Amino acid sequence: MSRLNPYWLWALLALPPAFWSYEALTSDNARIIHILVHPTGEWAARLLILTLMATPLVMLFKGWRGPQWLKKNRRYLGVAAFGYAALHTLFYVLDKGSVDTVLSEFTRFYIWTGWVAFAIFVPLAVTSMDYFMRLMGPRWKALQRWTYAAAVLTLLHWAALHNWGHPLGAIVHFAPLAALEAYRVWYWMNKRRMRRTVTATP
Repeated sequence: MSRLNPYWLWALLALPPAFWSYEALTSDNARIIHILVHPTGEWAARLLILTLMATPLVMLFKGWRGPQWLKKNRRYLGVAAFGYAALHTLFYVLDKGSVDTVLSEFTRFYIWTGWVAFAIFVPLAVTSMDYFMRLMGPRWKALQRWTYAAAVLTLLHWAALHNWGHPLGAIVHFAPLAALEAYRVWYWMNKRRMRRTVTATP
């Protein structure tokens, strides 16, 4: 299965941000920017999770077309996750109203984890093109592995909101990814053990 045509895939991925931006510009609700901070962040996390689930799903469901499609299109989804995260960050800054307020909150755990996750996202998104993959060679994959650090920070950022008062949403969203990654580790460890056994057999 080939990659989905990027033009209408991007159009599909752009629909929620377009709607949110329209709401932000036209709504009479004085708190609309504050309201939109949360869904933009949640959808950034969901797309990040979906991107990272691609490889373990292919390993688990060998030959199935859905996971294969997801793996072939994961870079599009990863860049879209960055776009949603950027919109989330913009709405957060606008909601706070001033740089001083943003800086005063930076040391809070649930804030700085989000900022660091976003900082990791930036070089990953910038180097997502085929040009950088060819230019960087093996270093490209090494850089892209930082996605996992961004995912952990995103989980902590989400779970720690409201003084850890409502971590269940973050846990429910990230639990399938954690389970798949645990399966992935088990799969490679088991494969390595079998290779050693075969090699040791006289």
